[in-house]
Amino acid sequence: VQLQASGGGPVQAGGSLRLSCAASGRTFSGYAVGWFRQAPGKEREFRAGIWWASGMTYYADSVKGRFTISRDIAKKTVYLQMDILKPEDTALYYCAAMQRGNLFDHLSYDYWGQGTQVTVSS
Repeated sequence: VQLQASGGGPVQAGGSLRLSCAASGRTFSGYAVGWFRQAPGKEREFRAGIWWASGMTYYADSVKGRFTISRDIAKKTVYLQMDILKPEDTALYYCAAMQRGNLFDHLSYDYWGQGTQVTVSS
């Protein structure tokens, strides 16, 4: 599975961005797709995940109520709608796909897209 992430950019605190993760080569069937962030000098951190087949979603506590993960089956794309953004959300955001393991753990993921930078100013 090849992943293409997009949608990052600069935004003011309180604003919104929508990230996209598009699959090429095949669909996400049988996979979970997760969004992670990585700030300089820090480990990759889970934000949200979705199982492609069932649509079940999972969130890190710090983004519940602010971020929404969803999928468009026809477009083979997973979205991360980020609302009420805070300066501490600033990071490089990655999407990734896994077939089995711990959805919350970046080590479980087999395929990664390139990062897309999100910068939230106060």
